[in-house]
Amino acid sequence: MQFYELTNIIKQEAENNSFQIASDNIQNIIFSLNKKDFIPLISEIGYIPEFIEHDSTVEKLYTKVSDIILAKCFIELGLNSIVLKERANCADVIAKSNFHNYSLVGDAKAFRLSRTAKNQKDFKVESMVHWRGDSEYSVLCCPYFQYPKTKSQIYGQAINGNVSLFAWEYFSILLQNDIKESLTNNLRDIWNYSYLISHETTVSDKNLCFLNKQNIFLKQYINCSDKNFDKYFESFKYQIISRGEKEIGYWEDKINAIKGYSKEQAIEMLIKSLKLNEKINSINNFIYQLRG
Repeated sequence: MQFYELTNIIKQEAENNSFQIASDNIQNIIFSLNKKDFIPLISEIGYIPEFIEHDSTVEKLYTKVSDIILAKCFIELGLNSIVLKERANCADVIAKSNFHNYSLVGDAKAFRLSRTAKNQKDFKVESMVHWRGDSEYSVLCCPYFQYPKTKSQIYGQAINGNVSLFAWEYFSILLQNDIKESLTNNLRDIWNYSYLISHETTVSDKNLCFLNKQNIFLKQYINCSDKNFDKYFESFKYQIISRGEKEIGYWEDKINAIKGYSKEQAIEMLIKSLKLNEKINSINNFIYQLRG
């Protein structure tokens, strides 16, 4: 399945069904995909298309679909995995090993290419520590290139709380190399990397980005050469660049459309974008309550 096909399905389901029915329908579709058809979706899902309106039903469904894809990643790696229906103050996904008596909680993240300002609260690393519950591991899955490049509190938080800072691109590489858990292949160390690296990290260095070290660990784990590993990431970069050019085209078309607006249309659009009527309604409702 191609990514544009998935986004079309998300849009159609959001328009025609309730949120839960739409989620179930899409989960059935994704879970039924074979690995070859599923892999193209993994490295794309971490970037929300610009045509999806912020805080819309479509965006909420897209976020749910990222959870579904995360669960499917675990399944393709040989674990049992489910997507939780309740999202309040808990992880999105639970997975359990079929062979090695461990479980983990997972949280999927997707960002817009147009959103550059991200801080440690966007990643919710400390929340992942609490959401782990009785499970052994917490796995946060983000787009690789959206992680801070040099220094951030999230790295120290991950080391202190043993939270795996994983990436959609990592899942893609694992599945492209036919990695699967079995009696003789325990994936535990992959989810436990933050703990492993904690033994060689000083207090003064704990907030430094450790993704390069994690890359080396993964290369060795799957017996992948530096050259092939770099090829994977070059491919991911070109894919993101292509997506970015399409997203720019979307906004350029919007700009050209706005330039053709009449004065009245432009005023109406500005009022709507600033949500001025909603602000007035909120104040009116508050005043109404005070008046009894």
